[in-house]
Amino acid sequence: MNNQFKNETTEGEVEREVQPEINEKAELPRNFFTLIFTDGVISKEAATDMLPFIIFVAFLGMIYIGNRHFAESNIRDIDRLGKEVKELSWDYKTLKADLMMKSTQTEVAREVDTLGLIEPVEPPKKIVIAEGEFD
Repeated sequence: MNNQFKNETTEGEVEREVQPEINEKAELPRNFFTLIFTDGVISKEAATDMLPFIIFVAFLGMIYIGNRHFAESNIRDIDRLGKEVKELSWDYKTLKADLMMKSTQTEVAREVDTLGLIEPVEPPKKIVIAEGEFD
């Protein structure tokens, strides 16, 4: 009995192998693109004829995207430089105010007092030389 069972299973497997498998044709999904290309609105030849134009439009799109990135980086640089100019302007104004304060007569007198110099109390005298006196 065991042999008979083995013979039956092997014969069934052989029969399955001999029968050709019938693959059903896979149905295309019904969407916009398949309807355009299969129903004849745009033929394969027309699509290949349009390929240079499609490549050109894609190239223009890449240039547009690159130009936008370039413009945004320029705007960021301009903003950064504007902030730097404002900061340098504030530094300039503070340094100018400090210099004006330090160059006043009272500040100069206070600074040179530590060196032992004193401010003259009497006004300067004018030296007058006659015409023939210097010869």
